[in-house]
Amino acid sequence: MKEKILEKLKQIEQKKDVEILFAVESGSRAWGFASPDSDYDIRFIYKHKPEYYFSLWEKPDVIEFMTEDDLDGSGWDLRKAVKLLAKSNAPLIEWLFSPVVYYANDDFVKQMQELAVECFSPIAVLHHYLGTTKNFMEVCEMEEVKQKSYFYALRTALAGKWIIERNTFPPVAFADLLSIAPHNIQEKIIELQNIKANQDEKYLHPKQVLITDFLLETIQFNQENASKLGSGKKLSEELDLFFRKMIIK
Repeated sequence: MKEKILEKLKQIEQKKDVEILFAVESGSRAWGFASPDSDYDIRFIYKHKPEYYFSLWEKPDVIEFMTEDDLDGSGWDLRKAVKLLAKSNAPLIEWLFSPVVYYANDDFVKQMQELAVECFSPIAVLHHYLGTTKNFMEVCEMEEVKQKSYFYALRTALAGKWIIERNTFPPVAFADLLSIAPHNIQEKIIELQNIKANQDEKYLHPKQVLITDFLLETIQFNQENASKLGSGKKLSEELDLFFRKMIIK
């Protein structure tokens, strides 16, 4: 599949006249709880030729594609990505530290990762994860639940808890987040994960009260401790310099 993905990215470069700097897997395949029929969520950062950025007018800054063989692609222009980095955008930081990398300009990624660490805003990222967890709670409390909903809620709840307890950006791989969950929750999650690995996305699982109660408790914990967190550094000049260097490189 990696060859198909790289071929599709080459087609995008030629069709859109851009250079892709970084391409990774996001979503369940990167997080480590994919179902057999899960899409490939390809996320990438690209840049245009320098003159593209010398315009008074706003220009498109997103490229998206969907193929018949479940390749779901979405890319952000370099300028958009750097501006979002300044805001400590959680999805972008997840891309930068994804364990599944399809292509990387190593120098670009290294500098982006370093800037991401410096810009990291615990309070902003926590609120992103907290909001996402809450969005899944209604479906998680139904009598039958898509396991995808459980895992999306669990991942973001644990990510928020990680930020509060360790004041660092949480790991992208779900398995690495599990260490901060109670042992009985870890056991139940592993049990559900084994089921999910052998069922399609439409499979409905009976409600797990143990998981639902843990999610509600973790949401409360994350909300109560949010005010203790700080915000990220403002690196306007550093990000400007990095952007200018990258577009002429």
